[in-house]
Amino acid sequence: MVRRNVRHRRRGFTLVELLVGIVVMSMLALLSWRSIDGMTRTQALTQERADALLRMQAALGQWHADLDAVMDTGELAAVDFDGRVLRLTRRDAGESGLNSAGLRVVAWSLIADGSGGRQWARWQSDTVQRRDQLASAWQRASEWGRESQGRQTGPGRDSSVLLFPASAWQLFYHRGETWANPQSSIGAANGGAFTFGENTVPDGVRLVLTLPEGAGLSGDLRRDWVRPTLEAGR
Repeated sequence: MVRRNVRHRRRGFTLVELLVGIVVMSMLALLSWRSIDGMTRTQALTQERADALLRMQAALGQWHADLDAVMDTGELAAVDFDGRVLRLTRRDAGESGLNSAGLRVVAWSLIADGSGGRQWARWQSDTVQRRDQLASAWQRASEWGRESQGRQTGPGRDSSVLLFPASAWQLFYHRGETWANPQSSIGAANGGAFTFGENTVPDGVRLVLTLPEGAGLSGDLRRDWVRPTLEAGR
């Protein structure tokens, strides 16, 4: 019997096979990186929108709290809107049944944020207890809303805060069973100016904010407020 010695040759990868393998692994790595990058971007965008929504909810909550706490002093209109700045007089947040620290003047307006955009902003005075303090705070609120940067005005602990971006805003008062511009004869008690007394606070206030394009949240945002003491059927 003749035995034949068969030599087994070990065969490795050719250069072409190695190059193909490297290309395939590179493509897989690129696809994996794009997938992870997309997930990261989506998560960041979701978080950004969630933060913006929380800021808006907090700001609108403060808006409602200010209107709920409106106090008619008999010296000034409890709520006044001149087309640019909304001013109101409200109870101090620290007021209790046994102790009253006084009241505050609060203002809302659109303020330039220094980067070419505008933001909805809130200003409040320090606590006032005298007529001269009230008149001074009322004037400072108007000046704040007309400043290009909405910078703090006046002495004391007046403060202002930028809340969230907005490109425009509108207000409507509910009087006489209809919504109307605050500066119209229907929206105001008497031809654009309040008559002091029971009509200084409107039955309702409608806020319409236009959110800028390109932001996480855009379009018109509408929020209605109804006077808490408004009787049913009125």
